[in-house]
Amino acid sequence: MSANYNSTDLGAFHNVWVFCEQRGGVMTSTTFELISEGRRLADELGVELCGVLPGDGVDGLAKELGGYGADKVYVCNSPLLRYYTTDGYAKVLCDLVEAYKPEILLFGASNIGRDLAPRCAARLHTGLCADCTHLDVDLDGYAEFLRKEFRLDTDGMSFTSNLFDASANLKMTRPAFGGHLMATIVCPRFRPAMATVRPGVMKKRTYDAGKAASVEVVHPAFSLAAQDIQTEVLEVVKAAGKLVDLIGADVIVSVGRGISKDVEGGLKLAGELAEELGGVVGASRACVDAGWIGADHQVGQTGKTVRPKVYVALGISGAIQHRAGMQDSECIVAVNKNETAPIFEAADYGIVGDLFHIVPLMIESIRAAKAAK
Repeated sequence: MSANYNSTDLGAFHNVWVFCEQRGGVMTSTTFELISEGRRLADELGVELCGVLPGDGVDGLAKELGGYGADKVYVCNSPLLRYYTTDGYAKVLCDLVEAYKPEILLFGASNIGRDLAPRCAARLHTGLCADCTHLDVDLDGYAEFLRKEFRLDTDGMSFTSNLFDASANLKMTRPAFGGHLMATIVCPRFRPAMATVRPGVMKKRTYDAGKAASVEVVHPAFSLAAQDIQTEVLEVVKAAGKLVDLIGADVIVSVGRGISKDVEGGLKLAGELAEELGGVVGASRACVDAGWIGADHQVGQTGKTVRPKVYVALGISGAIQHRAGMQDSECIVAVNKNETAPIFEAADYGIVGDLFHIVPLMIESIRAAKAAK
């Protein structure tokens, strides 16, 4: 830590930064989501949005970041940064933060982001809020978020504090107590305010070719030697894991407790329906906790946040934790025996009935429609 760096000197910190994660020269989709969200936060603060892009020969990716809203991209090229190492990336990123002093620093909540962010936060003597699902600076925007997502009457609420200026701090919202509560956290005494953000929760902006052409690319001076890195990557082997891609799917068919009377049969029906629609199978937390399906299928606050074109909810009651993870889907179809189930409030189309009777009819109708073409 340099002598002139003081994380409590709030007035010395400016601009919003995003750690830009690339793997093998390909930018992760979460980075574009964070750049898009960072653009909104930077506009609220009236500051620049900057990306930090470590790697080896990654200059060509900087224009992409500009297309999604970055004003400036700090590109750090080194053979020692070709593969991710905690020591190497943390040193370069912390050295840049000490030199340029951003007020906000965002990471994707990927394996790399979850490893790198806490190391940097400890080294920079600041706070970190992990696994965020919503970010705000503007108080009016935060109040509107509470009204829309949680139906809270914010007119009588006070957001003032004798300890800090709530309007000047990043408000980081994340699930707490296993997703049963949502907590909003601020970091009023230290900078930068740091957060990891769950993949899929932030909406990606439309790519702007003009913005991409005008982005400022900076190659900052940094020091990194082999002795700074305690581990050596000898080889990267990609395992062909069979994991479901919920975030990238256009159609998701999710199951809930409603399949409990015949779990195997319910999952089979969901799989058949998903196959006919060209989609994948998702699930509520209850199904994952019961061991009926793997955690990579989980949709909701403690799972994945998705925005497919079509979301089909089979036997899902629609607790607020689940709805928060799928309510931005373009079209929601719900099937549930309970006509008062909360899922119907979010649904565009609702069918009251037993999913074990309804789903076979849906599959049959889809197959008939395909055959008629």
